[in-house]
Amino acid sequence: MTEPLRIVFAGTPEFAAEHLKALLASPYDIVAVYTQPDRPAGRGQKLMPSAVKQLALEHNIPVLQPPTLRNAEAQAEMAALKPDLLVVVAYGLILPQAVLDIPRLGCINSHASLLPRWRGAAPIQRAVEAGDSESGVTVMRMEAGLDTGPMLLKVTTPITAQDTGGSLHDRLAELGPPAVIQAIAGLAAGTLQGEIQDDSLATYAHKLNKDEARIDWSRPAVELERLVRAFNPWPICHSTLNGEALKVLAATLADGKGTPGEIIGASKDGLLVACGEQALCLTRLQLPGGKALNFSDLFNSRREKFALGTILGVAAQ
Repeated sequence: MTEPLRIVFAGTPEFAAEHLKALLASPYDIVAVYTQPDRPAGRGQKLMPSAVKQLALEHNIPVLQPPTLRNAEAQAEMAALKPDLLVVVAYGLILPQAVLDIPRLGCINSHASLLPRWRGAAPIQRAVEAGDSESGVTVMRMEAGLDTGPMLLKVTTPITAQDTGGSLHDRLAELGPPAVIQAIAGLAAGTLQGEIQDDSLATYAHKLNKDEARIDWSRPAVELERLVRAFNPWPICHSTLNGEALKVLAATLADGKGTPGEIIGASKDGLLVACGEQALCLTRLQLPGGKALNFSDLFNSRREKFALGTILGVAAQ
């Protein structure tokens, strides 16, 4: 009987943890887990372990958290594990060629896009923001470039008009793990061949930041509606109302004209705001110090805050 494959796993967030769960339930031997160093989180800024670290510790898997894999000491530490395969999912550290050369079967990555579209850090949100009709997971062989390696396996899913960054993330986190298990079996059997990516079709998914979540009401409503969905649950689109922060968690396209940012209607159905083209009907909002609420609830209790003619996104007078 042959020995099970020795696999080292490298990943950090919840998306990666879902893949690790599948590997832990597989016949493969998960000999160690690499994840990013603990980061401060929450109001108290306490150091918090990643989702991958928490799962690995629950299963008594050794956890390594080097700040970089570029030095000889970290590379020797991985080589000592004698992995047959390195599986990488949203790890967040660059793997130099010296690391990619360590495993006997090489390194594979589960990436949350249909490569070569959306290489980079935020493929899920960028696909929703761009209005793509579908997304998926690509399992690829890793090489030194950013998400440039030969594609081993793809699974797809439609992006619906209701999808948010969060809902698409959760669906891809279900699709990715079985695809990785299937790809490992094909690699081990020598039956899986990689398809070279067409670099001319590549797009880059820039990392998200809070500044780009500030709503520019001069943009067309169709773009802002996608942005609101893409940036939910993070970083959440936001504006200001009478100088106070206003988070926008859900919105729909609507007809209407006015100065960009102007409140042109308010009812239990939503807050109607003029955009550069058409209007947005804001249906779920969060005011400072409060929780996210459907606008119908805010309209009942705080109607005076949403006077017609008020301009969102301008400083308080």
